[in-house]
Amino acid sequence: MKEKIKTILEDALPLVDLDSQFLMAELDSLDVTTIMMLLSDKFNIPIDATDATPANFKTLDTLAEMVKRKMADNA
Repeated sequence: MKEKIKTILEDALPLVDLDSQFLMAELDSLDVTTIMMLLSDKFNIPIDATDATPANFKTLDTLAEMVKRKMADNA
């Protein structure tokens, strides 16, 4: 899941270090919105503003955990 998310985001956010241990520090509000929209579209899950937390956006691992949780909730 992590690698799939990384592949999705690399094209949209070429200047962001997606391997950062502090991903949220690399992002501006447009980047966060882009990530939310891409993940919502690609995985067919609802992601809203309440999901845009430092805990969810800390690393690619935490993003993957959020997507898995949302997919389980949406099933």
